[in-house]
Amino acid sequence: MNLKRRQFLFLSSLSAVGTGFFSWMLAHQNHQSADITDLTTAIAANPAKKDLLLRFVSVADTGTGAKGQYAVAGAMNAYHKQNPYDLVVLAGDNIYNNGEIEKINAVFERPYQPLLKQGVKFQACLGNHDIRTANGDPQVKYAGFNMKGRRYYTFSRGSVQFFALDTNSNADWKNQLPWLEKELSLSKASWKVVFGHHPIYSSGVYGTNTEFIKTFTPLFQKYGVQVYINGHEHHYERTRAINGTTYLVTGGGAGTRPVGRSEWTQHSAEKLSFAAYEVYPDRIEVSAIATDKRVFDKGIIQLKSA
Repeated sequence: MNLKRRQFLFLSSLSAVGTGFFSWMLAHQNHQSADITDLTTAIAANPAKKDLLLRFVSVADTGTGAKGQYAVAGAMNAYHKQNPYDLVVLAGDNIYNNGEIEKINAVFERPYQPLLKQGVKFQACLGNHDIRTANGDPQVKYAGFNMKGRRYYTFSRGSVQFFALDTNSNADWKNQLPWLEKELSLSKASWKVVFGHHPIYSSGVYGTNTEFIKTFTPLFQKYGVQVYINGHEHHYERTRAINGTTYLVTGGGAGTRPVGRSEWTQHSAEKLSFAAYEVYPDRIEVSAIATDKRVFDKGIIQLKSA
């Protein structure tokens, strides 16, 4: 067989294998710091993708209107183009420094304009900076935060039910905690995701909140809450499952502060970033994405039944 004939057969065999396999191999080899495009190719090559139930992202401590917020928003836009989603969990400190609603265009509507134009819905809760003006009431009433006049509320997306909390010190704890337990007990959702501004487990500046551990973790364990998302700490951190619940700090939405590690930490990083979640019937795949549009942490949250 002459050389040209051998070259032709070799190139034909490559074509038969298809480019998808090689794209998957490339992404797999570099998955620790995969570019979003490569990661998308890798997931698309996986037949399990057809079982995707919901994709959403979370971010917190965003409302500066400054360079850091725009950098994270740009990464969120880039991810959206490759992996469409229509839900953002916005976990508090939406308007710095004092929750002044007159800043809403500068710190929310302009930075996230590309996503808002695509119909992406932001579901917010109140942070400690947000309640400094009129106790946060203007934000609670602001249509773009989709709180519908409630400081704590629940909503569902298919088999995922979300529970938004007011975790501030002046929250209506007397009514909020019974409400939370009642809503959790009534929930038929396979997946239960709770979010609030303040951390329960954290290796950052503020650290773990022992009172919140006593208050919330028994409820989470009893009713099978798989995920708790928060901000307040300006870093990214993902815990291992603690009694069935994974705790995610996604407070690097505009600025960062140092973070360490704890015995329950799976990954922590002082990075401007957001987290993306792909929900499947049996698991949630979490990806932490930085402003260079690269994934720097990936984790799996397994389905747990109450």
